[in-house]
Amino acid sequence: MSEQKSVENTLMERFPLIERLQAQQYVFWVNTQLSTGKPINSSISMEMVREAEEKLQRFSSYIKVAFPITKFSNGLIESDLKEIAAMKKLIEGRRGFAIPGTLMLKCDHALPIAGSIKARGGIYEVLSFAEKLAIEAGLISKTDDYAKFADEALRNYFSQYKIVVGSTGNLGLSIGIMSAKLGFQVTVHMSSEAKQWKKDLLRERGVEVIEHSTDYTEAVAQGRLSVEQDANAHFVDDENSMDLFLGYSVAGLRLEKQLKQAKMKVDAHHPLFIYLPCGVGGGPGGIAYTLKQIYGEHVHIFFGEPMQSPCMLLGLMTGLHDQISVADIGLTNKTEADGLAVGRPSRFVGTLMESVLSGCYTVDDSFLFRSLKGMFETENIFMEPSAHAGVYGPIELMMQGAAYLEKHGLADKMENATHIIWSTGGDLVPEELRQQYLQTEI
Repeated sequence: MSEQKSVENTLMERFPLIERLQAQQYVFWVNTQLSTGKPINSSISMEMVREAEEKLQRFSSYIKVAFPITKFSNGLIESDLKEIAAMKKLIEGRRGFAIPGTLMLKCDHALPIAGSIKARGGIYEVLSFAEKLAIEAGLISKTDDYAKFADEALRNYFSQYKIVVGSTGNLGLSIGIMSAKLGFQVTVHMSSEAKQWKKDLLRERGVEVIEHSTDYTEAVAQGRLSVEQDANAHFVDDENSMDLFLGYSVAGLRLEKQLKQAKMKVDAHHPLFIYLPCGVGGGPGGIAYTLKQIYGEHVHIFFGEPMQSPCMLLGLMTGLHDQISVADIGLTNKTEADGLAVGRPSRFVGTLMESVLSGCYTVDDSFLFRSLKGMFETENIFMEPSAHAGVYGPIELMMQGAAYLEKHGLADKMENATHIIWSTGGDLVPEELRQQYLQTEI
């Protein structure tokens, strides 16, 4: 027996769910290491998250000038929280059971500038790098009006620096669009899963796109390698970046305000459920961290992943994080959910999620397209396929989560529950491709 086969057999003995993953069955994994209280971690704090929010506030005057579409939000990159009662009714009718409580959508598919959840983290990291360079060069101070970042002098200064990232698509869009706007040279290494329209859009904005025939992990590795000998190059590390994580984390603070404005309670009698599509883990991880800090045991967070790419589920379940890939258990990492086509999770995020995440579940591509069509027909909302991994969360919770609800004393409180599906991308998808998606059946 080969060493690989022996390791695989040992893992399967310890984690019987691997067999279900291999068989491409719907899997609902519950995290046994979930902490009842708020997470304690030495590498990140809520003070850091609040400082990130303050930095984005400083940049709001620049964002407003550089991207006039943000004037309505006063230069903040934020999305609506809305109830989707018609979609809830459609799901319940199709499934033949009720989803007790209120079903809501966090509309990150409509985030300004980059049109996806990656807008917050990606743009935050680029702005952080720009601020650091400008302060070091004496071109700006934190008390200045940051609209100065639109000045030609700063653009010229930034033009000697390069920003590099590896991406399956949406992170590349946010990094590329923001970096090019500030005047940086920018290169995006795109993996084989990346959609052509995303590459085309980046090139239109003056971004260098390098295409790879390999997967996401390799594209990131190539990007990292390309900056090693260049002192003026900054690599955005999707797997390990603290700045990306902090940019994503700010969304938790914003959601807290939105829930208060909507008079939605979150407490022992009003549980909050969050369903986040997950790729390498940074975006959903940042949001999950902050929400757990705010709401503690009253929030229950689940990550949704494609059946061929359940890297975070596999990494967390086995405790191996980035030391195991979906390929190690025979999966292909091929999915129409390009933003989630990641074979190996972030160790940095995975270790943070060990005490935060309630669980993970898998979803197949055919559901993504049925949901895409249903959401458009009932709510007139278009979200790209990746975003619909979140929609399957409340369905899976109702079908396979009875033991979880019982264990946490939630079974009799579900009528008061708030379920939030976190959308990820969609607004920038070209009309022709939207029509194609709406007619796709798998």
